[in-house]
Amino acid sequence: MLILGYISSFIMGILLGLIGAGGSILTVPILFYFFGQDAIFATTNSLFVVGIVAFFGAIIQIKKGNTNIKGGIYFAAPSFLGIYIARYFLLPSLPNVLISNFGITLTKPLFVMIIFAIIMIFSSWAMIRSASPIVEESSKLNPFSYNFFAIGLKGLIVGMITGFVGAGGGFLIIPALVILFKFPIRQAIGTSLAIITVNSLFGFTISFGSVQNENCPLLLTICGLGISGMLLGQNLSSQMNERYLKIGFGYFTLVVSALILWDQGLKL
Repeated sequence: MLILGYISSFIMGILLGLIGAGGSILTVPILFYFFGQDAIFATTNSLFVVGIVAFFGAIIQIKKGNTNIKGGIYFAAPSFLGIYIARYFLLPSLPNVLISNFGITLTKPLFVMIIFAIIMIFSSWAMIRSASPIVEESSKLNPFSYNFFAIGLKGLIVGMITGFVGAGGGFLIIPALVILFKFPIRQAIGTSLAIITVNSLFGFTISFGSVQNENCPLLLTICGLGISGMLLGQNLSSQMNERYLKIGFGYFTLVVSALILWDQGLKL
């Protein structure tokens, strides 16, 4: 299982470099399934891993000029509030056992994983739809404008999801930047990596008290593998068609979410 976990960590980095998202989509399940971590601890540790790996990718994308710094700041700033609300109010307010009736037991970790998968399904649908020729043509006719309220609201929502499920939010940030704000896919990828970095590391920092020190060597190893994969993923991304990147992102997210829902459903 450890070997599979390390291989998956490398693949996680490739995806993060390739499509600017997918880090947490793989990291949470990797820590949960392959390294046997509790779902709540996995969400916290995932924030550290994804934040570090995304940081290296964001630096590379900034140097290439593929990052919209202004749009990223407007999106990330309100997300800090969302992360704080989720980590300090939403998660602590949930009981350890939410439902225990009719032979069904829904625990807090199980609930977090199910919510994680459901959000992924909606994100995958939005991204697949955005790759259709009609939607792409509409995006060209309606260039991005700075609607501060819309950006702030989406940033707040993504922040809350980041804090709640331990996700950097790339699987939501990419569709938001591409569909709502009309970013070209490669600019969306670069901007997403920057937003993921600050969101993830902020979420990890405010949850640092729950970190188990014995996990540090493992997390650093995963980070190293993820960064290596990131470099490969960014090289591959520059050679791929934008439409195929969107479709690939959408279907990958859909498959992973379906597998998580199926596995967690068996545990109810």
